[in-house]
Amino acid sequence: MSVPTELGYTDKHEWVRIEDGVATVGITEFAAESLGDIVYVELPEAGTEVTAGETCGEVESTKSVSDIYSPVNGEVVEVNEALEDTPETVNSSPYEEGWLFRARVSGEPSDLLSAEEYQALTKDEE
Repeated sequence: MSVPTELGYTDKHEWVRIEDGVATVGITEFAAESLGDIVYVELPEAGTEVTAGETCGEVESTKSVSDIYSPVNGEVVEVNEALEDTPETVNSSPYEEGWLFRARVSGEPSDLLSAEEYQALTKDEE
C-alpha cells in the first residue's frame, strides 16, 4: 500500500496536500481498496465552506457508501469534475488523478497524521 510521505492524513482516510494556501484533498489508497470499485462520487460545490472533520461529500462503491470528511477549514475553489464520468479513477490513482476537491484554507490544520502515523493506524485496521 502506498502512503506518500509528503502528504498529511486524517484518521477518516483522507489525504491533503497544501500548496500556496490551497489544499488538494482525496481519499487514501487504503480507503479506496477497502471500498472496492468506486461507482459514484458526490463532491461539495465550488464556493462551499468546508469545516475540518465535517462531512462534505460521499463516495459510493459496489460495497457501500462512505462519507468524505474535510481535513481542512476553508472554501472549495475547485472539484475534480472528471470523476463524474470516471469515478473509478479514485481507485486507480488515489493520490494523483483521483483527487476530490481543492479548498483555499483558513488556517493550517493541526491534527493531521504523518505518513508513518497513518501507516500505523491502517496496520491496526487491516
